[in-house]
Amino acid sequence: MVKPVKNTKFDEFLEFPCPFTFKIMGLANVSLTDQVIAKLQAIVPGDYSPKVKPSSKGTYESITVVVTVGSKEDIEQIYTEVGDLDDVRYVL
Repeated sequence: MVKPVKNTKFDEFLEFPCPFTFKIMGLANVSLTDQVIAKLQAIVPGDYSPKVKPSSKGTYESITVVVTVGSKEDIEQIYTEVGDLDDVRYVL
C-alpha cells in the first residue's frame, strides 16, 4: 500500500482548475493504461488521451496524461490511488 499523499502545497502554487501532467511508470502489461484511466475517471471524469512509451527492453512503460484538476485534493487523491495500483512503480 502506498503512503497517502496529504497536506501538499499545490494550492499555493496553482490556480484551480488547471491542467496537471502526471507521468506514471510501471510494469508493461496490456491493462496498465486502462487501470490508470479507470482510476482517473473515478476521481476526475474527462476525455483522456494518454501517451504510452515502452522501455528499451519492454519490461516497463511510462504513461503521460494531462488531467484538468479542480483542487489540490484531486491531485493528492490521484497520486495516492494511481500509486496504489499493483503494477505501478512511480507516479510523478
